[in-house]
Amino acid sequence: MFSCKSSTEKAVDLSPDDILIKIIQINDVYEIEALSGGKYGGLARVAHIRDSIAEENPNTWYFLAGDFLNPSLLGTIKVGEERLQGKQMVETLNVSGLDLVTFGNHEFDLNEDDLQKRINESEFVWTSANVRQVTAEGFQPFGKETENGKELISEYEIYTASNQQGDTVKVGIFGVTLPSNPKDYVHYDDIFDQAVWAYNELSEKSDFVLGLTHVSLDQDKEIARRLPEVPLIMGGHEHHNMLEQVGNTMIAKADANALSLYVHTLIYNTKSKSLKIESELVMVDERFQSKPEVQEVVDKWTQLLDENLKTLTPEPNEVIYHAVEPLDGTDAGSRSEQTNLGAIITQSMSWVYNDAPDGAITNGGGIRIDDHLAGDLTGKDVFRILPFGGSVLLVEMKGSLLREILDFGLSASGTGAYLQRHNIQRNELGEWLVGDQPLDNDNNYKIAVNDFLMTGMDIPFLTPENPGVIRVETPKNDEVAGDMRKTIIEYMKTLK
Repeated sequence: MFSCKSSTEKAVDLSPDDILIKIIQINDVYEIEALSGGKYGGLARVAHIRDSIAEENPNTWYFLAGDFLNPSLLGTIKVGEERLQGKQMVETLNVSGLDLVTFGNHEFDLNEDDLQKRINESEFVWTSANVRQVTAEGFQPFGKETENGKELISEYEIYTASNQQGDTVKVGIFGVTLPSNPKDYVHYDDIFDQAVWAYNELSEKSDFVLGLTHVSLDQDKEIARRLPEVPLIMGGHEHHNMLEQVGNTMIAKADANALSLYVHTLIYNTKSKSLKIESELVMVDERFQSKPEVQEVVDKWTQLLDENLKTLTPEPNEVIYHAVEPLDGTDAGSRSEQTNLGAIITQSMSWVYNDAPDGAITNGGGIRIDDHLAGDLTGKDVFRILPFGGSVLLVEMKGSLLREILDFGLSASGTGAYLQRHNIQRNELGEWLVGDQPLDNDNNYKIAVNDFLMTGMDIPFLTPENPGVIRVETPKNDEVAGDMRKTIIEYMKTLK
């Protein structure tokens, strides 16, 4: 049974006029199963915690502050002709008793049809004050398609809690999402204007208002400054836990992938109209049981994943590497700076060719895990990092083309075309070096390149037809270099 010391003490001290509310908050959850060999996280454990709290207090709500449909390795698996694209997340959360979500930026990684399917499958409620669907009739809220038509997603939600005397309190919840993932079918209204609008609407209909947001910490702080009467913002987007205060507002974010969750204890006095909030971070680990009904769904999907992975690597759960320093696989890092994870990936690309290449490059956008990785890593983790795989090519090219490629990658900072590199760097004067020598336009260089880069989709001029490309060596499918994930796995084993 889950217990929260501070919550138990508060419950003992409740007066007849008090109403006790518990809110379980998670955010940025891409994996349904426990990670690190089952040590941390797991939505079945979260569901057990939720049920244990709800058993003691009927006013228990379970919220998710965005980012759960993508990215994940499991989401890339096909069932029939369709990739899962978050279907496994929705089914697991349905059984978990989730009450409410707001959109995260990664929900819009899905195309419009797939996102609509996930909304239709959801048994929990979606809310957003600033996200709109682009339709022929103009901008309107997304909606759930039913037999009776389309039920539009709420711009805010109101929950009612009560005590044994029958007193009630109405709690308003608004959600907003940062506009970091532009798509043709999505329109973003201004975060701050819509937060203020939703608050004003809710303040007329509820006793107090809370935020459920998926924006940056700085944006959450600005919302808190504009809405000083909001006592709690339950946020997402950052992947590490935090509890920040701005004026009278607390901003809470848990660790990604349900490595932790927040239990918010709210006590509202119906006579004085006063509210007390205490937030406790709970690490989700082996101390907690798993809810059987949820674990059954998780096992179904993970078995499908393992069956798929075993066609690519015989021991997907074998520990292959131990990361003492967390490896940065975040979108922000991979797409804007040289990371330690990017270094290992590109080092492996050179290693698979016996370190014959002069350097190696890969697009940061191919790294899809959007997380930090620490401790024991398995082959499955590598497939989570690069779910779409691809092969490692050995490309001989002119120095002038290599310079053009590197300059383009640098200019693309913040996008998926930013390049992670091995044995290629810039000196303090901003000049490109290959090894410790200045890049020479007139020299030819052998560079290990992931096959996606050679399609011209990220770097338009980088194709085999470019006159600066002298030769492209393509590995066979059954060779280690034929799959980047196998390349990284075998290289990491040499580092153990």
